[in-house]
Amino acid sequence: MDGPDRVETRDDTARRSSRLMRDLRLWFSPARLLAEGENPDYRFSLANERTFLAWLRTALALVGAGLAVDQFLSGLHPGLRTAVALTAIGLGTVCALRAVHHWVRCERAMRRGEPLPVTRFPALLAVLLFALSCAVVVTVVVSNP
Repeated sequence: MDGPDRVETRDDTARRSSRLMRDLRLWFSPARLLAEGENPDYRFSLANERTFLAWLRTALALVGAGLAVDQFLSGLHPGLRTAVALTAIGLGTVCALRAVHHWVRCERAMRRGEPLPVTRFPALLAVLLFALSCAVVVTVVVSNP
């Protein structure tokens, strides 16, 4: 029974954990990735790499934004400033980890001739950044009458 009422079993959890560990090994062992399936058209691999690098630039921008908030918004309450800075830095860290994981999943799917994996991460990141931005704007407006 697949669907919204399906209850996850221990076997499901074990399979997902095993798949995650296998994916993590591929991060550090590209030779294993090359052994899977056939070589895709190099243009697709290069496009996948460009997407990976774009996500890394996003991650670096988030980390830089967190550092900028900490250094340049000295008028904010110290606890709030730290919370906003750490949230941005944390989002940047998650974004970088997600980038490499998604790159591996896409590369493997192309090699196997499977559909590319879908992800909700871009939408989640956009919503979180929107909420963080709104919180900063409200805080700056309220603290600087």
